[in-house]
Amino acid sequence: MHTSTHTVIRHTLYRDGFYNLNIRVPEKAQGQYGKLIRCRLSDDPEVAQNLTNQLVPLLRGSFDTGCLLNYKAIIENLKPRLLRYSDLMEEYVEIRRINPKLHDLAARELFSVAGDKEVASYKREDARMMVGQLHARGVMTATIRKRINSICAVLNYAYAELDIEKRNPFSRVVISGEGLDVKRRGTFTIDQLREGYEETLASKSTVRLLFPILGETGCRIGEIVGLRLEDVDLDQGVIHIRPHPHRRLKTAGSERSLPLLGYAEKAMREALRGSDGMFVFPRYCRPSGFVPTHASNALNKWIKARFGGLTAHCLRHTMRDRLRAVEAPLEMIDQVGGWSSVNTMGSKYGRGYEVDQLTTWMDRVTLK
Repeated sequence: MHTSTHTVIRHTLYRDGFYNLNIRVPEKAQGQYGKLIRCRLSDDPEVAQNLTNQLVPLLRGSFDTGCLLNYKAIIENLKPRLLRYSDLMEEYVEIRRINPKLHDLAARELFSVAGDKEVASYKREDARMMVGQLHARGVMTATIRKRINSICAVLNYAYAELDIEKRNPFSRVVISGEGLDVKRRGTFTIDQLREGYEETLASKSTVRLLFPILGETGCRIGEIVGLRLEDVDLDQGVIHIRPHPHRRLKTAGSERSLPLLGYAEKAMREALRGSDGMFVFPRYCRPSGFVPTHASNALNKWIKARFGGLTAHCLRHTMRDRLRAVEAPLEMIDQVGGWSSVNTMGSKYGRGYEVDQLTTWMDRVTLK
């Protein structure tokens, strides 16, 4: 053996780049094992050492007791799990019960530069390449940060589950010019909202009915598109934003109940005319789940042309400004939009505001 080229491990034979178990069998056990036990362990000296440390005592016990040991099966069971990023990402999303969309997008970017490989094999260079590629495509730095954070979260989970002692290569990644490309989203004027609501109700367009519902509730488009009939209570004037088998929510804090007021209630009544008996907007439901992007694209095409480049997401910012204008409590505003309240620790405790309390404040800004 040439100790200068590989680690010397007792009870192994190094050949062709691999460590092989190499144990002479005592005469009393040769009827079961033959004179020599030799099988491949690993090309990694640390893995080979660990396998040998566990196997040799087991085999010696087998020699003494005469019980045949399936050492090849034991080797496979003892080898560390080598799982790809996609395997751990799927496991992470399922355990955390979160929307997989963001992680899917991040994984697609990762795989395009580094491939879907064993989680411990990713390097800092992979993170730099991914950031560089996104920069080159003109992706906003806030979006780049979201993609990097998504991958970082999956790798943190993977390293903890697989007992991998390694610094996460996607942690604390520097993004050149981060935050300098922020563009303030536009908001609608009250006149624009009222004109848009009236035009929507007159058009009888199913997708445009989303406009007043979004505008007067502050919801995300996916939250409204994924509503079931049982989530809408017209008698009480309430909608319940909650997860179900066909649709997940963005965050745990996104689950909430909101009042249907003014134009939102009128638009919802119209939308229910097109229900299939289960979903409010069945045209956006597929066997794999809802496709809010389809609704968003169709709605934004009309909104951008009609309101000078504004989008459906601007309705959420507009609702936040409208509630600020009547001096609604910040914590209540966050609850209306399903935003995370990061300014106060107390917001994480208790049940939050009741629907009646939300109604009192939202009624002050609702367009009648």
